[in-house]
Amino acid sequence: MARISGVDVPNNKQVRIGLTYIFGIGHSRAAKILAKADIDPFAKIASLDEDQLNRIRHVIEQEGQIEGDLRKDVSLNIKRLIEIQSYRGLRHRRALPVRGQRTHTNARTRKGPRKGTVAGKKKATK
Repeated sequence: MARISGVDVPNNKQVRIGLTYIFGIGHSRAAKILAKADIDPFAKIASLDEDQLNRIRHVIEQEGQIEGDLRKDVSLNIKRLIEIQSYRGLRHRRALPVRGQRTHTNARTRKGPRKGTVAGKKKATK
């Protein structure tokens, strides 16, 4: 497996797909990186030589944040929203959808599994 930015990228994938295993790199950013590095996006990662891998690493370093730095920034941004008690921060704190989705129905991914209804006691009749 090729190691790029601290991530093991699978050898049997095309380069354009393999780069998306790195946090912060999606399909469009992978295409831009490969265009700058002058590498065929459809080539398999196993077929790349060390020089091509180094060119990819160099372009990724120039492009901007990925992996650990990006994860840290995202978590700090969420903590900042929570601290200033913005609406989005409150939604993060309560583990509810942040971007205006409805929660009366749906939102099960964010809210978690349904909580069963608690059976009420029968009231004594007198």
